[in-house]
Formats: sequence, C-alpha cells, structure tokens
Amino acid sequence: MAVITPREISRRLPSPVVDADETFDVVGKGNTLATVTQKVSDAVLRDRLRPGWVAFLLFALLLLGVMAVAVVGIVVMGVGLWGINNSVGWGFDIINFVWWIGIGHAGTLISAILLLVHQNWRTSINRFAEAMTIFAVFCAGLFVLSHVGRHQYAYWLFPLPNSMGMWPQFRSPLEWDVFAVSTYATVSILFWYVGLIPDLATLRDRAVRPLVKKAYGIASLGWRGSNQHWHRYMAVYLILAGISTPLVLSVHSTISFDFAFSQVPGWHATVFPPYFVAGALVGGFAMVLILAIPLREIFNLKDLITMRHLENCAKILVCTTIFVSYGYAMEAWTAYYSGSIDERFMAWNRAFGPYGWSYWSLLFCNMVMPQLLWFRKIRTNLVWLYFISVVLSIGMWLERWVIIVVSLTRTMLPSTWHGYTPTGWDWAQYIGTFGLFLTCFLLFCRVLPVIAMAEMRELVHHEMHHGAHAHGHGDAEPNGGFSGSDPSVTPAHA
Repeated sequence: MAVITPREISRRLPSPVVDADETFDVVGKGNTLATVTQKVSDAVLRDRLRPGWVAFLLFALLLLGVMAVAVVGIVVMGVGLWGINNSVGWGFDIINFVWWIGIGHAGTLISAILLLVHQNWRTSINRFAEAMTIFAVFCAGLFVLSHVGRHQYAYWLFPLPNSMGMWPQFRSPLEWDVFAVSTYATVSILFWYVGLIPDLATLRDRAVRPLVKKAYGIASLGWRGSNQHWHRYMAVYLILAGISTPLVLSVHSTISFDFAFSQVPGWHATVFPPYFVAGALVGGFAMVLILAIPLREIFNLKDLITMRHLENCAKILVCTTIFVSYGYAMEAWTAYYSGSIDERFMAWNRAFGPYGWSYWSLLFCNMVMPQLLWFRKIRTNLVWLYFISVVLSIGMWLERWVIIVVSLTRTMLPSTWHGYTPTGWDWAQYIGTFGLFLTCFLLFCRVLPVIAMAEMRELVHHEMHHGAHAHGHGDAEPNGGFSGSDPSVTPAHA
C-alpha cells in the first residue's frame, strides 16, 4: 500500500478560496492616508444600512428577546428553573461564565501584547477585538449575577463599608473573581476608549449633521492632533497596554482557582492556571476569526483586513491548541501517576462514563481539527477557516462542560452521584447572550470605526515611505494624501 506523505496530503487539499482582489500584505496596495480614512469613516457616516447588517441585527434582537425572557424568569422564579441540583450545583451558569470570559482574552492579547512587541499586523483587527472583549465580559457578568441567586444582594460581593461590620470572605476564590473581572473590564474599557479618541476626532471633522458632529466632538475630548496631544496619547496608550498585558495571564488564572483550590477530583490540579489561559486564547482567537471573516465582507474591508491577518490568527490557533493538547495529556498522566483512586476514576469517568461523548468530542474539536491549520491551503481557505473556528469555539465550550459538570456528577462519595440535564431556561439564557453580544457588536460597527484609522494611517505612511525610497520617490502622494487642515488625520508618528 502506498504511503501518503504530508506533501501529498497538501497537494490533494482544495485550493484556497481567494478572490482576485485578496492580498497577503498587511495593507492592500493602492491605499493612501486619505483612502483609509474614507473607507472606515464612510461605513459610519455615509453608507446606508447594508442588507447583511440589518439581517444580522434583526436576528440578534430576536435572540436578545429570548435572553430578556430568560433573565426575567430567573429573577422572578429563582435559579430553581435551571437544571442544577444538590450534587451539581454549578451548571450552565459557571460554564458560560468561564467560556465568555475566555473569549475576551484574544482582544487583550492582540491590542496590548502585540503592540508592545511591535507586531504591526495587529492594526486592522485590534479595534473590533477590543470591542469583542468588552461585550464578552458583559455576557459573562450576566451569568455571575444570575448565579448569585438573591440578585438584590449581589452588591454584597464588593467590600462596601456598612454599619453591620460584614465583609466578604476575601480568602474565597469566588471573591477573587469579583476583583479580577471588574479590574479586567475597567482596564479593557479604558484601553479601548483611549485608542478611539483620535478616530472620534476624525469622525467629528468629517460629520455633516450638527448633532452627530457635536456628539463625536464631546466623545473626542477636544482632540486637535497637536504634538502634545500625540505625545500624551502614546504615553497613556503604552501604560494601559503594560497594565493589560499581565491581565491576560492573571484573570483566567484567578478563575481557574475556583476549581484548583477545591478538593474535587479532576479540579485539584496545578496545571489549571496555564491550562485555562491557553484555552481562553484558543476560544478568543476563534471568535476573532468568526467575526472578522463576515465583517470584511459586509463592510468591504478586504484590503484592510487582509488574508495576512486571518492567516496569522490561524497560526496562533495552531500554537495555542498545542498547549491545550499538552494540558489534556498531563491531566490523564497525573491522574495515573498520582496513584489516587479518586483521580484515576475521574479520568476514566470522563472518557467512558455517562458523558463520555462530550470528552471525545472536545478532543476531536480541540486536538484533531486544528491540525488542518498546518496546511497553508486550509489557512487561506475562508470556508475551512471559518468552519474550524466554529468547531474550536464548540470544543472550548465542551471543555468547560467536562471540567465542571462531568466532575461533579460523580465525586468521591457514590451516595452523591447524580446526573445533570440543562433545562430550557438554561439554553434560553445561554443562546440569548449571543443576542446581547451580537447586538452590541453590530451597533458598534455602525456607530464607531471598526478599524483604528490613526494606526492604519501610520502603517500606510511607512509603507508609502518605504515604497518611495524603493522607486525613487515616485509613488508617494503630495502632502502624504491628507489635508493639513484636518489635524486629526495626522498619523500617530507625528
């Protein structure tokens, strides 16, 4: 029988689905400082509502209505509507909380870490990735508030001075979550807003309607594009990037302590912090691709969000899934090597117990499917790339299911064994959060620039400057392609 080599497999794969106008450059050829500003700002100020955007918004509003019904039902009737029981006290609420928080990590990595290491390809995708982070934190917070049960007392989680002298239990990992998530949300919103200020000034100067011009003028905080403004802007932006960088590691590590600090077999493991962080990056970058591929089609941004960006995200997915696969292997190995009967039983129960289908499904989604991304023909095929991203998102959700539900259904005491079946209310709230996420994201796309114009103009300037030296200064536009009367259009290097 003939041996099929990797080269032969690559040859048999389908050809990339790449249009003639696609490019593998960081920014498409022919873009100038003026065209970048026009393409991005017109999507907010000039373009009519696109049919694709309207269809997505109607679908998102439908899901948002489902979420509203679910939340009202839970507030009025209580968490007894969920499928949780005495044995499985954590169900969809904690699963979805961890999953949504993880999705936001890619936005922080793209915006902060790649900025500090001078990766200029982040420029086209960092803005909507930051927005994705904020909206994902909103969705995660909804499950935390629901999980409290007595929602009117949720504010007790914060150490507020009171006459009773009662304070939260600071030694509880659940209390650490409150500080980790609130800090993460605050820094992410500040980082996102500071990056928006020059672009808000551009929208202010290009807006025609007085009310719109006034709104963007207030939001831009009086930005004029002076040298002093740029100097202070870059200082604050880099400081926030430095603060955000450790949050990529600390937030999901803190969330992993909810499990690692307990004595439940399958949870009490030192591998959980890096394991959770790697899993969060997988889910986050998968969501970036899920959003970026249709976004560039709907708003015709193929020459700004190029195949280079999508392929780089796919490469990061290959790297992070290797770490996740290592975590799966170490979980099984340490369960065997520890000699603990309870740990060995938990490893066996995950693979061959009543919920064994979920364990093998997550291995297929998170270990097998990403291996296709080693092949460039797959990485540059938009259909395959989108499909693999969806599969990875499903796989990361199944990972949380296995960690939480499967571990609690069969613990050390056989008398406490009990199954878990999510109810319609569980599913309604989970599906409804997609409505909240999509509604926020779609409105963001219509009200604010989805691409950082100031940073893109700086990138285009360097490309033009390089091209001018290479071709005898024959390709550069006079005055850099922008009017000196609009200070907000000045690239960030000024």
